[in-house]
Amino acid sequence: MNTELLDRYIAAWNERDADKRRAAVDELWAPEGTYTDPLAEVRGREAIDATIAAVQAQFPDFAFRPGELFDAHHDIARFTWELGPAGGEAVVVGFDVAVLDADGRIRHVHGFLDKVPAT
Repeated sequence: MNTELLDRYIAAWNERDADKRRAAVDELWAPEGTYTDPLAEVRGREAIDATIAAVQAQFPDFAFRPGELFDAHHDIARFTWELGPAGGEAVVVGFDVAVLDADGRIRHVHGFLDKVPAT
């Protein structure tokens, strides 16, 4: 994974147009790709797209942005990200580990939440 792929990953999480978001998911993820974090465990592009849509519905005025950390080797990358209002303090901060397949598509994302809003 390189920073260009990370930028496309973040852009998919920010894409509000359902058709464009699904196209981005289809381009980025392997057909049976997975996404797992403390709140979700899904397999397949349709489920990943639905998970992104659900997060957008929960935080309609927020956007994702890359965090300070990005490190990659072979077919694996780790990176931080933030979610919050444009230009404002992050409300959610996470740390993801992505594993790519032989075609350079995301096979697995293992997510960790370092900061979440109080409920």
